Amino acid sequence: MNQAMTGGENTRLIVLISVVATIGGFLFGFDSGVINGTVDGLQQAFGSTKAGLGFEVASMLLGCAVGAFSAGRLADSLGRRNVLIISAVLFLLSAIGAGAATSSVVFVIARVIGGFAVGAASVISPAYIAEVAPARYRGRLATVQQIAIISGLTAAFLSNYLLAAKAGASTEALWGGHAAWRWMFWMQAVPSLVFLALLLVIPESPRYLVVKRRKDEALRVLTRLFGGAEAQNKLAEIDASLSQDHHRPQLSDLKNKVTGKIRPIVWIGIGLATFQQLVGINVVFYYGAVLWQAVGFSENDALAINVLSGALSIGACIVTVLLIDRIGRKPLLWIGSAGMAVSLALVVVAFASGSLVDGHLQLPEGMGTLALVAANLYVVFFNISWGPVMWVMLGEMFPNQIRGSALAVAGAAQWTSNFAITVSFPILLAAIGLAATYSIYLVSAIISVVFVMKYVHETKGKELEQMEG
Repeated sequence: MNQAMTGGENTRLIVLISVVATIGGFLFGFDSGVINGTVDGLQQAFGSTKAGLGFEVASMLLGCAVGAFSAGRLADSLGRRNVLIISAVLFLLSAIGAGAATSSVVFVIARVIGGFAVGAASVISPAYIAEVAPARYRGRLATVQQIAIISGLTAAFLSNYLLAAKAGASTEALWGGHAAWRWMFWMQAVPSLVFLALLLVIPESPRYLVVKRRKDEALRVLTRLFGGAEAQNKLAEIDASLSQDHHRPQLSDLKNKVTGKIRPIVWIGIGLATFQQLVGINVVFYYGAVLWQAVGFSENDALAINVLSGALSIGACIVTVLLIDRIGRKPLLWIGSAGMAVSLALVVVAFASGSLVDGHLQLPEGMGTLALVAANLYVVFFNISWGPVMWVMLGEMFPNQIRGSALAVAGAAQWTSNFAITVSFPILLAAIGLAATYSIYLVSAIISVVFVMKYVHETKGKELEQMEG
């Protein structure tokens, strides 16, 4: 007998739907991480300058900002699932185009297309999960999104490592006479097709259906998820949360109707999204190979270190899955900020002890090990806190009526900050060195502790209909 018909919660279906949605996170991670092993190939193929290389690496993030901003609004008009389907198609096109690019311009266009998909998936996947999952384990399911992101990053790092090892170097020819770095991009086509196929069999978000006044469809989905009796209660709760303000969602909803000012909850969302990037995490993810080669490791060793960082990140996210619905979101954030601040300080000390030899940073004996250990501790602290928790909170902290619009603004802020940090790193590395550059990220980590303690409010255990803004 169908579980929904017996009145029980269909946990298996809820988890299955959430896992499908998190494949978007896997592709988000893969698309973000694949660039890490292709930097040498891009320089050789396109003759890029330092600034040009920074733009090629960061070009995806322009698409991310547009995708994140557009996705929230598109999700309010087309539906959460349909936006994810569009993302899957764009992931596929980007993978093919980036690998086949014959010029920097074509490459950048392909990466911007992929960026649109990443930006859309980054905000819609956790929002979709939040809208189908019960409050008591919503945080755990949404955190799986970050595990998927890190798994995607790790898969890209591992794929890059294996392809480069087989070819001899990322710039050497592999199958069909094409350089290994091109195959690194083409590998993304496989999970893109899997994502697209599975999205066709999961239902639309019931909260979106209620907003669109398709209550019969919403009831059918809720019945499949929670059983007949509970479905009626859920439908009534969702409808009640929208009944006083039941109009088409729009950006103007983000303003307080009395004062005309942006609602405080929106500023908090923007702050969460921005600080997640200002601590510099994507410098490690995007430029890891360059970073470790800069302090004396070989290309193969640097790519292997990336795989290690990815594995540690997955382990950290699993810890978050176990803790987020027990101790809450806010404690994880401030603990992570404090841990990142300490580990970044150690990284700065290690890098500051080095000296330039033939244009390369040479560290004293033991300092290379300190830098490696501290950088991986930093990655662990990020992934037990800001990595997953920021996306969890953005998916659940906004009231139903403004969720799409608030996600659009916060998501755009996240990816704009990501772009600024990523495009500036090669320039800062050349201008002021690793130690001074990482000092900037250290200061941001310290400030983020204050931000969390003063402004962030706990959402653990609250139904989405209880969120206030």
